[in-house]
Amino acid sequence: MDSCEKKHGMNKGFILILLMVLCIASFFISIGNGAVKISPKEIVDAVFFEKDTINYQVIWNVRLPRTIVAGLVGICLSLSGAILQGIMRNPLAGPNIIGVSSGGGLMALTILILFPEFYYLVPVGAFIGSLLATLFIYCLAWKDGVLPTRLILAGVAVSSLLNSGINALMTFFPDKVAGVIGFMVGGLSATTWSQVKLLFPYAVVGVFLVMLLPNKLNILMLGDEVATGLGLNVEKTRFSFIVLSSLFAGSAVSVVGLLGFVGLIVPHMTRLFIGSDYRYLFPGCIFFGSSVVILCDTLARVLFAPMEIPVGIIMSALGAPFFLYLLRKKESV
Repeated sequence: MDSCEKKHGMNKGFILILLMVLCIASFFISIGNGAVKISPKEIVDAVFFEKDTINYQVIWNVRLPRTIVAGLVGICLSLSGAILQGIMRNPLAGPNIIGVSSGGGLMALTILILFPEFYYLVPVGAFIGSLLATLFIYCLAWKDGVLPTRLILAGVAVSSLLNSGINALMTFFPDKVAGVIGFMVGGLSATTWSQVKLLFPYAVVGVFLVMLLPNKLNILMLGDEVATGLGLNVEKTRFSFIVLSSLFAGSAVSVVGLLGFVGLIVPHMTRLFIGSDYRYLFPGCIFFGSSVVILCDTLARVLFAPMEIPVGIIMSALGAPFFLYLLRKKESV
């Protein structure tokens, strides 16, 4: 039995290595492609030897911060989705599906439109908005426990309510709408090192905390009664994961806007590769989530070059059919 578990763990470890290689490859693909194509040799020359060239300026000032932010956003949203699907035991849960991202988006837009001088508080505001939205959804769905269908319905209703608030802000302040269109769609254009500095601390703290807790989420997935019987404080643990999920979703929303479907697609696809054990699923989501957003952003840059489209359009084009597939699969079970 121990040898079988050891072999199983080695197989999953090998898959994690492959996902890490994919993440590194996607990073260099992103650095080298765009309106100006830069070969791997030119990247090495520009970074290490020829720092007074145009290629160096393009890589260091444009593509490198954008790629780093794309990777961090992918990590944050995929981990948020994986946590939500775990604590709610619902495969259709995701930050954008049940209104978590909308809560962060409404708070972030409120700060950007009404209090632009406090733009540095956008990550904190988005985190608070995401947390309040998650708690509100959970309270609405609670009635002698949380049923998956009730949770999704509550999330859709809350998401609609929050989106109406976002639309109201855009209606009452039309002169400031142009500055937030990219935020509504989810885009990474004009990303600079300031966004990296804004997002990086939240992402690092969140990843550090979540990697300490995979076993607790594995136990929570067994059901409240079983988890309580195993000595787990269910409500305290669930609330801790809600806070973590909100931290991830809010920090990502504060930088990239309402980027949809990452938190839904990535955890499911990672499960296909590596299974549902959160000891492996969390690091798998880290590597695969960053790869997906980086590659989709690269595609958004090169598809209609020199014009680029927001990465949110690419993600929605991929995510909507995948969501319908999950919905039909769930109904057929």
